[in-house]
Amino acid sequence: MSGHSKWATIKHKKGALDAKRGKIFTTLIKEITMAAKAGGDPSMNPRLRTAVAAAKAENMPQDNIKRAIQRGTGELPGVTYEEILFEGYGPGGAAILIETSTDNRNRTVSDIRHIFGKNGGNMGNAGSVAHLFSKKGDILIPKSQAKEDDLMNIVLECGADDLQDDDDNWEILTDPAVYETVLEALKTAGYTPEHSEVSLIPQNYIKLEGQQARTMFRLMEAMEEYDDVQNVYTNADIDQKDLEEVVG
Repeated sequence: MSGHSKWATIKHKKGALDAKRGKIFTTLIKEITMAAKAGGDPSMNPRLRTAVAAAKAENMPQDNIKRAIQRGTGELPGVTYEEILFEGYGPGGAAILIETSTDNRNRTVSDIRHIFGKNGGNMGNAGSVAHLFSKKGDILIPKSQAKEDDLMNIVLECGADDLQDDDDNWEILTDPAVYETVLEALKTAGYTPEHSEVSLIPQNYIKLEGQQARTMFRLMEAMEEYDDVQNVYTNADIDQKDLEEVVG
């Protein structure tokens, strides 16, 4: 399987985060607030534009979005968040990257270290695994919606990097600079993405099976459920059958 995209697909299927709307809203509000530090106009701030679109997709009220932007720009008082990237290893030496947004660095460092240790992983030093990932636009289109040749025409026309077979989906990878262009072209052509975001994509994968695979899934899930965590990425390659044992 593909590492990050499959993890995203399985999360969606399991509903682990969808069942916790408060957690989703908290994550999105933090991202909007952080993004707005670089400017409160979404048309001039790609990160903010993406964050606002994600919030609207989750039916977040417009007033909540507006207040989050105003807290980011300083127009409204609010909590000051700091972004911290954690790096580490799971079973079999698989790499893990965790993006966090926190108002208490010491608490978050301690808690992330504890989650690693409790779930079969080890926290690494800064720079230990980040070089194994590249920032890319990542778009999944269900195979039931599209033929490869049709998508390839859009991919080539819009300047996307790659089109890959990802089991039930086609995975389109783009440079972050053309991500929105490709995404809008796909939607205009009538396709509805299963998942889309600017993400950290592993350059290669480590195969995990059996107990190692199940332990890795639980470690990733524990990270996802922690309030300060915004995103989790891994280069673990896990078979569908192992995922199904823990997803149910």
